[in-house]
Amino acid sequence: MNYLLIDDDPAFSTVLARVLERRGEKALIASNGDQAMAQLQTEDIDRVVLDLKLEQESGLAILQQLLTSQPSVEVVILTGYSSISTAVEAIKLGAVNYLCKPAGVEEIVAAFESRGGEAGEVPLQDSPPSVSRLEWEHIQKVLNQHEGNISATAKTLGMHRRTLQRKLQKRPVKN
Repeated sequence: MNYLLIDDDPAFSTVLARVLERRGEKALIASNGDQAMAQLQTEDIDRVVLDLKLEQESGLAILQQLLTSQPSVEVVILTGYSSISTAVEAIKLGAVNYLCKPAGVEEIVAAFESRGGEAGEVPLQDSPPSVSRLEWEHIQKVLNQHEGNISATAKTLGMHRRTLQRKLQKRPVKN
């Protein structure tokens, strides 16, 4: 398999590429959408591991470009800022799976095989999500609706843009 790793964290991309190559796979690296599209045009790519939040771009926008350019490519979204709304949106747009960071190479390879949860049912939590988690989910949903525009999202949520930026810099609450 030929992998394309699209992530703005060069250390993560390099380590993941080395591990994949030790497994006998070919792994190419891109840090943004333009580099990814250039790689896709010149190389034979089977699978893409795509970070949801790149420095200046949305992974969901890049996902659409990738699948428009090469519909047969399989894409797994990888993110440190997971939310139900972005997971649903990614699967609707054509990603085969969605993983939360940190994820090891075994998890990533298995994500391509399991196809968005076909391998088994998602376990339900015993307790409802916390208010903090619900807030995080709502912010992510509104941010996605505004295509990553922080100012428009802050205005819709009725909060100051800087407050929203601080909330987005924090890791999501687990439950």
